Amino acid sequence: MVFGDSLSTSYGIPSEGGWVNLLKQRLEVHSPVHKIVNASIGGETTLGGRNRIEHALKIHHPDIVIIGLGGNDGLRGSPISFIYGNLESMINACLEKNITVILLGMQLPPNYGIAYTQKFLNIYPQLAEYYQLQLVPFLLAGFGEKTEYFQSDGIHPNLQAQEIIVENVWDVLHGMLVSGNIPVRPDSE
Repeated sequence: MVFGDSLSTSYGIPSEGGWVNLLKQRLEVHSPVHKIVNASIGGETTLGGRNRIEHALKIHHPDIVIIGLGGNDGLRGSPISFIYGNLESMINACLEKNITVILLGMQLPPNYGIAYTQKFLNIYPQLAEYYQLQLVPFLLAGFGEKTEYFQSDGIHPNLQAQEIIVENVWDVLHGMLVSGNIPVRPDSE
């Protein structure tokens, strides 16, 4: 289950070209036992995710949750402790049900100030280390600073960027598939 914001909802591009759909296609080839459910909502914050994670887990019964939230909080200048706590709550909700978590790291533009952007950047590796989670260090790695990979709003990746995003996620997920570190719970079928 992908649990993210507009970066995971194919905002502004055809849904078949979004990274989540590209990941779905890849899984169908490499691990057909695993299916993708996209429970992402455009504009979602960590508080919104925290409030709806239990319901999403109950409905979808995922083996893996890919959490891609925090960017909207950061762009709003939310307190770091607030973002961290909400992500931590979502992680705990998953771990209590023996669900594997992959955390998608985000970064903020430098205009938010070096102190805030560095503290924001540190949230993801700190949580991944503490909870021993798989981490995609930066979802937009490989193009985050290149304007030609973004839509006219300068925030949402364009169709061309989706191929890079899926590679960033696939690097981590494929490693888990190869190592056999992805459980399939009996009640998930």
